[in-house]
Parts: sequence; C-alpha cells; structure tokens
Amino acid sequence: MMDITSLQNPKIKYIVKLREDKRLRRQDGLMLVEGRDELTLALSTGLKPHTLLTAPEIASVSIDIPNAEITTVTRVVFEKISYRDNPDGWLGLFPIPQNTLDDLKLSENPFVIVAESVEKPGNLGAILRTADAAGVDAVIVCDGRVDVWNPNTVRASRGTVFTVPTVEADSQMTLDWLRLRKMRVLAATPSAEVLHTSVDLNQPIALAVGTEDEGLTDFWMQNADIRVKIPMLGKVNSLNVSIATALITYEAVRQRGGR
Repeated sequence: MMDITSLQNPKIKYIVKLREDKRLRRQDGLMLVEGRDELTLALSTGLKPHTLLTAPEIASVSIDIPNAEITTVTRVVFEKISYRDNPDGWLGLFPIPQNTLDDLKLSENPFVIVAESVEKPGNLGAILRTADAAGVDAVIVCDGRVDVWNPNTVRASRGTVFTVPTVEADSQMTLDWLRLRKMRVLAATPSAEVLHTSVDLNQPIALAVGTEDEGLTDFWMQNADIRVKIPMLGKVNSLNVSIATALITYEAVRQRGGR
C-alpha cells in the first residue's frame, strides 16, 4: 500500500506550492531536491532531509538513508510534484543552508567566483558545476535575480550547489570581505584590453562575472583590480556567462598546475 495516493493530499499541495513560490521557500526555510544523484550529494554534505518521498513504480534504484522515514506515493502523485521531464522517483525537502560569508573557509591560495545579478537558474547551475569541477573555494551570489535554492538551479547544478560553498550577499559586503582577505578582484568584461590568459592567476583571486545583456555593474567595474576579456573573433561581443566563467576559471587551473 502507498502512503499517499491522492493529488489532494495536503502534503502534496504544499510541495507543489513550495516548488513554485520563492517567498514560501524563504519563509519556511525549505527547498526541493529531486533526483537520486542530487539527493545523494545533499546527504553527503551532512544535510538532513525534512521529508523524503519516492514512487516505487518509477524508482529503479534505492538510496541508503539510515533512520530516514520515506513516504511512498503513486506515479501520478509523483509526477504532480516533480519538476523533471523524466523523474527517477526520488524527491526530498531539505532545510535551506544558512551560510554566510563568515562561514566560508578558504584555501591558502583561494579562487572565488562572484556572480552578480545572474538571471537564469541554468546559468547559475552551470557556474556551480564548473566551480565544483575546478575546485573553486566558493561561489558568492551578489544581488541575485535568481533564487539559489530554486529547484531548477539545484537541477542545473546537478547537486553541486551542495558541494561548493555557496552564499548570497550584497556587493558592498562581498567587496569588504574580499579586501579584508587581500583578494584581487578580476572583472570579466568584453571592454577590457587585457586577455584572460595574459594575467597572473596564481594569487588569491575573486572572479567577478555579470549578466550577459548588461555585464557587471559600475560597482564591480570600478572596484576591480584588473579587467580581462576573452578573445571574440566573431560578430557578437559576449559569451554565455557560464561559458565565460568556465574559460577563465580553467585558465587559473592551468596556471596553477592543475591545483
């Protein structure tokens, strides 16, 4: 017997509303995490699930979660709460991490990504995947237009939003924090004269990237220690922000000998 079979179940209605309503997520401090891989990454970082649901008709693999209470639902019910095209039958509600800048622990030679006013969950998710793969110390989302804990951001990040220390802060607070730690601010902008491959990235660096349409605001442009550009040989003068971030980040990885 399934625990929940009705689409009118109050818990199901709440999950659907939580998926769609940023204010409710913030108010209740809860977010949705769907997919076995994403759930596994969230659990591996020590996050404890508030609620776990599975649809045995869909789920082909299990998750080993000691002492966890798992609610079973029908395929129809799961498809109602799912935000994926091909769900794998696993979904959890987790407390939203309440990390701040002061919680971040940096390496001896840190590299941090500052993402200002990113608009799309897909772009932020891709930046987080790059940060995870490249061993970036942290991603700081400044004056964000997209909710870091939007289910689509979690999905686009493939769960790396849990493996990469990620915080939200305003720009001035972030700049003060970086200055205190003697980190140079590198602004990525098509208007720069210096190529990203021509600067020394072997020092503590904060890479600041902005929106595709508008780029970085004057605040970050004026406070940057150096501005860099990526070679553009075609007709357009900008790259997708996540691609630009990946290119500069991996230039730092190359210069640092793969560290």
